[in-house]
Amino acid sequence: MLKKAVNIPNLLSILRILIAPLLLAAAAAGLPGLFLFLFVLSLLSDALDGFLARRLNQVSEWGAQLDSWGDLAIYLSAPLGVWLLWPSLMRQELIFILLGLAAFLLPILLGFYKFHRLTSYHTHAAKIAAVFLGITTPLLLIGGPAYPFRIAIIVFLIAELEEVAITLRLNRWQANIPSIFHCCRLPPE
Repeated sequence: MLKKAVNIPNLLSILRILIAPLLLAAAAAGLPGLFLFLFVLSLLSDALDGFLARRLNQVSEWGAQLDSWGDLAIYLSAPLGVWLLWPSLMRQELIFILLGLAAFLLPILLGFYKFHRLTSYHTHAAKIAAVFLGITTPLLLIGGPAYPFRIAIIVFLIAELEEVAITLRLNRWQANIPSIFHCCRLPPE
């Protein structure tokens, strides 16, 4: 069991969990360059872990959960770091940042309420939203325009609403559900 659990995709998820406190430390130390480097590294590890898990045939429920814990760690620490390093940007984009955090937390809270665990669906829409956020957030932090980030937040909101719909539809927890349409085709329990 341990041998199956220790693989490159899971190590990348663990790396993301370990990066989260380093993000906060870099922000607290006033090191925006280090913060951005660690943030981009966490985004790359997030993109690679799922790809490698599928490519190397190392997909598992434990890996899906570990990936979700990595996402949770980064999605909670990154806004705090941004607030410490770029407070005026945080105030400027506060509505969109709060909308993104609420969209992220709603399916998590619902999943914990219904299944007592992270949902870990890894839907196609969530992957698309993650790519958009992964591009537009660093762009915004280095002084780029805000509108791509705002559009990415709207895409993210739609993806997270799909996860809410999946959670409401399922009778028991299941990881890696590509979409609400796949969920609706699952055999009844």
